[in-house]
Amino acid sequence: MMIEGFTALYIFMLSAVAGYEVISRVPVILHTPLMSGSNFIHGIVVVGAMIALGHAQTPMEQLIGFIAVLLGAGNAVGGYVVTERMLDMFKSSKDEG
Repeated sequence: MMIEGFTALYIFMLSAVAGYEVISRVPVILHTPLMSGSNFIHGIVVVGAMIALGHAQTPMEQLIGFIAVLLGAGNAVGGYVVTERMLDMFKSSKDEG
């Protein structure tokens, strides 16, 4: 049990460093497509959280799974809303007249 916890912590720290390095090297003009891609990936995370929630047996596992699904869904929806607002900024103003 203790080794699994350290392995999970190691994977979390490694993914945080890799994510920071990838995001910091992306040019500003590519942030919108990157955000769309990350929203897609987060949709997969929500599916994984739902599967984990389906296999949860104890009330604590169910609570953690529910929170994971809730936070993942909120993050994905928020990402799509922000992407939509950013894409609206690139539309021409000819449509308004």
